[in-house]
Amino acid sequence: MKNYKHIGFLTMFLLLSFSNVKAQMMATNPKNEFRAVWIATVVNIDWPKSSTDNVNKQKADYIEILDTYKKLNYNAVIVQIRSVGDAFYPTKLAPWSRFLTGKEGQAPKPYFDTLAWMIAETHARGFEFHAWLNPYRATMDYNTSLLSPEHDYFKYPEWMIKYGGKYYYNPALPEVQKHLLTVVEEVVQNYDIDAIHFDDYFYPYRIKGEVFNDTDSFKKYGNGMSLEDWRRSNVNTFVKDVSVSIKNIKPWVQFGISPFGVWRNKSVDPKGSETEAGQTNYDDLFADPLAWMENKWIDYLVPQLYWSMDHPKASYSKLLRWWSENSTNTAIYIGNGTYKINTDSDKRWNNPNEIPNQIDITRSYKNIQGNAFFSAKSFLNKNQSVTKLLTENQYKYPALPTVVPSSVKKMAIVPTANNILIDPISSRFNVTYPLYSKVRYVMVYGAKFNSKIDVNDPSQIIDKIAFKDNIDTVEVVIPTYKLDKNTTCAITFIDFYGNESEATLVNFTL
Repeated sequence: MKNYKHIGFLTMFLLLSFSNVKAQMMATNPKNEFRAVWIATVVNIDWPKSSTDNVNKQKADYIEILDTYKKLNYNAVIVQIRSVGDAFYPTKLAPWSRFLTGKEGQAPKPYFDTLAWMIAETHARGFEFHAWLNPYRATMDYNTSLLSPEHDYFKYPEWMIKYGGKYYYNPALPEVQKHLLTVVEEVVQNYDIDAIHFDDYFYPYRIKGEVFNDTDSFKKYGNGMSLEDWRRSNVNTFVKDVSVSIKNIKPWVQFGISPFGVWRNKSVDPKGSETEAGQTNYDDLFADPLAWMENKWIDYLVPQLYWSMDHPKASYSKLLRWWSENSTNTAIYIGNGTYKINTDSDKRWNNPNEIPNQIDITRSYKNIQGNAFFSAKSFLNKNQSVTKLLTENQYKYPALPTVVPSSVKKMAIVPTANNILIDPISSRFNVTYPLYSKVRYVMVYGAKFNSKIDVNDPSQIIDKIAFKDNIDTVEVVIPTYKLDKNTTCAITFIDFYGNESEATLVNFTL
């Protein structure tokens, strides 16, 4: 009996140890986490690499970005489709971007709908596609000879304010807000995007010695407010209108904003952060993310914390805690400055552990659900010492984006698998699209060595397969090495909101 008791205790100890190891692994590698990368198109920062590249090269370069970040287990891209009153898609509201075709207003040759193509390629690899627009910036400089006659600078010169080497749309004008809202609505209506995304450019950053001349608009529309409150009100009105409009058109499309990382300094407002930022959202950009969250106008925020962990004036660690403590009603992801790796005057960025450490500390806050990284070229055949650390540790396994608070919905659908076929090399079966539903992906899970399948374990994710337009089935092919001797896998559905269904087991019989 003593021997049996000893074996029982040993078994229990091993089971508990395995359970603890698994729990620790899942905390280190969460099943649900937003992992995004910004793909900047303005002045060809990330893509296209050159505005004079031919279409085939542009396509190959975009796919290279997707495949690179898929290998790194990312799950979302934030792609800039409007940067300076232009467009990366066909529209009568703006000319084709010169950063795409070399000449503003000129369509791609051979012609293709660039945005539709990007979205299809992105979804095919299991990524969310967040359409990033800069609403207020109209030009990159004063060289208006580069602009198309169809640019708003020529069509509506009364909308423009000259400031700091650029032209900006006047955020105060009702006709400007209506026009920009129409731009957003067209994209939401015509394209299968997962989100509309704005970055930190609202009113422009202050430039010493220059004045943003909206005096006439203030006299006409100020309505007794201070200049600062009035400007914030203009931004709030636009944010609210965009939010309402998106949800009216497609309720599952998210609205996200990535504001500058500092709301206000504590020296100005006791509610502010322990920072010494030269400019802030509230006081300089007239953007108030706290109001957006409070009023539930946005689905997610990605504050841009592009500083090192212990930066003396704007510490990543301190700002991370501030955003965690001041968030409400909204998913919070953190923007990380991978563009600074090995290139910044702050030598902390020379340490390959800086980004991995930032991810680790971000995960320690339960109400922060992931990270986004600026920008795509940072890990494109660069900074391999950092990517090696990520693939071996923080991003060892795939993850699904978290479901934003406003999109949590129970799925009533139950997936079914049919036409199960087995061949000597791999397991194959078809999954039929569930009728009367909004489903985007099939998730496939499997466990090795006859282990129990656990769909909450990211190490068991085998594949994420997108349903294609007008095709009501997807074929699932599982290489035998993925399952070892197991004869069972599990599948789930992911809907347009990002919710995951209950699992269905698929049993293989030879």
